[in-house]
Amino acid sequence: MKFFSTRGFGPVSGAEAIVKGLADDGGLFVPESFPEITLEDIGDLAALEYPERSAYIMSKYLTDFSYEELLGYTKKAYSRFDGEAAPVIKVDDGLFLLELFHGPTLAFKDIALTVLPYLLTGSKKKTGAEKKTQILVATSGDTGKAALEGFKNVDGVEITVLYPAEGVSDMQKRQMITTDGKNVHVLGVKGNFDDAQTAVKKIFSDPEMKQKFSDLGYELSSANSINFGRLVPQIAYYFSSYCDLINAEEIELGQLVNFVVPSGNFGNILAGYYAKRMGLPIQHLIVASNCNDVLTDFFSTGKYDSKRPFHKTISPSMDILVSSNLERLVYEIVDRDPKKVTALMNDLKEFGLYVVDEDTLYDKAPEFLGYSCTEEETKETIDNFYDDYSYLLDPHTAVGVTAFFKYMNEVYDDTTPTVVVSTASAYKFPQSVLDASCHIKESDAIKAAKRLSRMTSTEIPQAIASLNDKPVLHTLVVEKSEIADTVLSFVGGKE
Repeated sequence: MKFFSTRGFGPVSGAEAIVKGLADDGGLFVPESFPEITLEDIGDLAALEYPERSAYIMSKYLTDFSYEELLGYTKKAYSRFDGEAAPVIKVDDGLFLLELFHGPTLAFKDIALTVLPYLLTGSKKKTGAEKKTQILVATSGDTGKAALEGFKNVDGVEITVLYPAEGVSDMQKRQMITTDGKNVHVLGVKGNFDDAQTAVKKIFSDPEMKQKFSDLGYELSSANSINFGRLVPQIAYYFSSYCDLINAEEIELGQLVNFVVPSGNFGNILAGYYAKRMGLPIQHLIVASNCNDVLTDFFSTGKYDSKRPFHKTISPSMDILVSSNLERLVYEIVDRDPKKVTALMNDLKEFGLYVVDEDTLYDKAPEFLGYSCTEEETKETIDNFYDDYSYLLDPHTAVGVTAFFKYMNEVYDDTTPTVVVSTASAYKFPQSVLDASCHIKESDAIKAAKRLSRMTSTEIPQAIASLNDKPVLHTLVVEKSEIADTVLSFVGGKE
């Protein structure tokens, strides 16, 4: 399988795409085609454990790796999880939660970021890359800690995470700034996630910066979902959840399902789109947004307009106005024409918006529907869901559940089984969940977690409980204009 940039660069191998992260022309790597998975294949997958399912799906794209190599990676990665990697929980007739928060950092990013270090080191060997790797990550909250945990103390790798200093939850921030490891760097940015993400992309596309890193013995790569090595492990859990529904006799092989996905940078739901293109029987992919509803508007009108007020919400990992992975979907919508993609992305860079023909959007991506919700609706969903099902939703999954109910109110006769992708543990956002479910305000995250545990008779995950005893190791916060030089100083020995 060869890979091309959405803006024309390529072809490259899967290993090269993973090592590079972002293409030289600023585009995102996409596969030359979508491999076919038949219903018979899905039936066979249902008999396998999660690491085997994951390795099988990845092997269809990463053809320069053997299945045995990939299986070795997935077995090591998912041995770090608490029980099953991606269990499906039945909530009500026809409604299920796909729990993706049983990894080391309690967020769905662990599914890919425990595997990516193995993919990267394996890819470097296959491509003959001799330089060390500088991983650059922009995070809206969960990717940062998951990447730090995945890459810490990996030989030949330095990892730098950029996060909005005032744009993540207290618990997310504490998880990041207490991370130890000889090769990890955490940098607060005075701005929002889009500012951090823009800085990373600028460094990748700046020949002078790339040369400076090269002179210091480093090649740049990314652990954000712009890296295909992040995206491909996520495709697997859509297939796996479908297999689990078959095994639980909730659906029959070939029956259509819906997925509702809380969406910010669009990588999570894009993986579901790739799964459908491969043959997974999906009816709708429902994009769930908070009040930063740029994606909702796009799927309603074809207009992607990032020139709008930015809202800080209780679901901070979705506080994003420039969804990088949407470029990969746009590439499919415009019939894989890199010139059209480049023109649209230039419009976004210059004017803050681009427009895709509405009829073309509906014709090429009919499975997508977009819904958004307010802060009050998110809180009400957390409260009502706990009352009805004794289940604590985190504020991001609550956005997804809210979107599901809005969809059902609009299309009341749809009996298609629906899976809401649950992206994080409620204990990563204890103040917000405590306030919403128990109507108690507590400013201190650790105290809020303890009160939430007492009030709901639920157990605090060890990854959260242990944070109180960990020292703060990373305190640096910089202006946006200082990001590039500061990141360079980390590998230049000036930190």
